[in-house]
Amino acid sequence: MNTAKRTLAALLLGASLIPVAVQAKEAVDLILHDGQVLTVDAAFSMRSAVAVRGGRIVATGGEDVLDRYSARQVIDLHGATLLPGFIDTHLHPIPVGPSDINPLTAHSIVEIQAMVRKKAAELGPGKWITGYGWQEAALAEKRNLTRADLDAAAPNNPVLLVRAGAHSATANSMALKIAGIDRNTPDPKGGLIEHDATGEPAGVIRERQDIVARFIPRPTWAEMKAPMIRTLQDFLALGITSFHDASGNIDDEPVGQGGIAASKPGEEVASGQMTFARARALYAEMGDRLPRLTMYISYPGADRLKAFPHHTGYGDDRVRLGAIGENLVDGGFTGPTAWLLVDYKGQPGFRGKGRYSDAELQDMVDTANRLGWQMGLHCIGDAAIVQTVNAYARSLETIPDPAHAPDDRRWFTDHFTIMPPDATMATMARDHIWIAQQPNFLYNLENRYAALLDDWRLEHNNPIATPAHKFGIFMAFSSDNLPVGPLVGLYAAITRKGPSGTVHGAEEAVGRAEAIRMYTANGAYLSREEHDKGTLEPGKLADMIVLSFDPLTADPQGFLDGHVAMTFVGGKQVYTHP
Repeated sequence: MNTAKRTLAALLLGASLIPVAVQAKEAVDLILHDGQVLTVDAAFSMRSAVAVRGGRIVATGGEDVLDRYSARQVIDLHGATLLPGFIDTHLHPIPVGPSDINPLTAHSIVEIQAMVRKKAAELGPGKWITGYGWQEAALAEKRNLTRADLDAAAPNNPVLLVRAGAHSATANSMALKIAGIDRNTPDPKGGLIEHDATGEPAGVIRERQDIVARFIPRPTWAEMKAPMIRTLQDFLALGITSFHDASGNIDDEPVGQGGIAASKPGEEVASGQMTFARARALYAEMGDRLPRLTMYISYPGADRLKAFPHHTGYGDDRVRLGAIGENLVDGGFTGPTAWLLVDYKGQPGFRGKGRYSDAELQDMVDTANRLGWQMGLHCIGDAAIVQTVNAYARSLETIPDPAHAPDDRRWFTDHFTIMPPDATMATMARDHIWIAQQPNFLYNLENRYAALLDDWRLEHNNPIATPAHKFGIFMAFSSDNLPVGPLVGLYAAITRKGPSGTVHGAEEAVGRAEAIRMYTANGAYLSREEHDKGTLEPGKLADMIVLSFDPLTADPQGFLDGHVAMTFVGGKQVYTHP
């Protein structure tokens, strides 16, 4: 055997003798294994292990992942379900400020009154008391708060408490007096002032509670920053690893670049709100300890929007600009002033209210379109959806977008509560107009829908299957604030049940896998981030959650009784259930 052949033989023999077990494993930061991993990829593939490095997924597979990788942190899931973090495409972070009570946690009007009394004693006479989140269905008395209820609790303080959903609020007598509202005050444009049997204001103001709220001293961003952080971190406990903030604005940008000037020296523009600029600074400070944010921008008018140097998509994987929205085309059922094509049940002649003329709406849509913005306008009633879709369609068909194909603008209607006529949904399918849906509304607003809607609209409220399956309209899920919590939305989407146990329109339900996709992968697609998140695939961000139950096989009640056990953002464990 010549020298070359002897060398080759030695190399081959040596290679065959190297034991596989001693080959070096690839180092990663985190391995989760021995679980049911729902990748939510195109095939909805199931795995049992995931490896993560540098905030992104390196590999998914079976238990052989442990043979190929070594990690500083290894978590045994013991059969639990791991899936992509929820992406909530319409949410309003509402922190509890220094003058606020938290009626969201109350179970009765008596309990709310106790909260108000306590806050009045803390603040002293004359100070405003505010709060968000009461809803009559959750109260033992099963009725709205009234002026008299709040007068009894705090006769010497002005009080304004906003109902869950923010489409109505109740003020007490002192607050109404400060705002100059009495029995002769006309309804404000787009809103209603409710009156009692004597003709006096009952305290409830639908849609236009700003006519009272404008008299409330605004907290500063310094006062609201810490409460905002706590609110955002609460989202992580619900499994929300990304969300679209539907209440953003650009008010505090430089004047001449979209911002506005303070009305008087020393005044803080945008008071305690989280603007796009503040969000970027907050996330730079907090790193991976908050859910990722896509911020809607409330339409600021043509001149200011033209002056702002950015548009949809600007930012990074922590904070980015989203759609123009959710500017309200109509009201909501918590008002109720959602704009319907027919009369409200039991209210002849009343169909709710629209907010824009056709010309006003078209001008807003066209302006934003020419400047490269995605659209995501609030439209709840079927009449509002028809008006919005018509405006979208005219703009999409007449104004070219050199950056995106005609069928890839990814514009959407926000809410889509009452199903519009088939012709409108056919237009949506033709022009690729999508939906950001809140399936939890069916559950949380069941009593309102039952009281206000005719039988057909009640059965088809917050429809999913008809627009998605019959018309092929793309849909992503969200929760708004009724309440924040994807598990309630998933329960409603797959069961169509309200708290009463009544099934409303079983034909509008979707399967569990599809519902999960609408709360994960579809949300990423809505914001053009499908290559970065929404599924558990190699190369994507390791935004993941572990559930306390199997969402594919558990009794549906498990969605209401279960919880998120762990939440990871960029591979970092940011929440663990106590």
